[in-house]
Amino acid sequence: MDWREYITTDPRVCHGKACIRGTRIPVSVVLDNLAAGLSVEEILQSYPALSREALQAAIAYAAEVVGERLVPLPA
Repeated sequence: MDWREYITTDPRVCHGKACIRGTRIPVSVVLDNLAAGLSVEEILQSYPALSREALQAAIAYAAEVVGERLVPLPA
């Protein structure tokens, strides 16, 4: 999967945050819902404009982003 087909940034939409293409749903909202323990089905019900593929693209985008920089963790 190429997440670039589903994720976009536009300074005029959500202050330039990464969003699901064609929506105003930030990738961070999708990831926050997953981190809170919501199932894929629950997220898709809450956001009807979101497809299963777009949700997977959000995860792929996040994986690539965190691979690009180190975030120090406390020992």
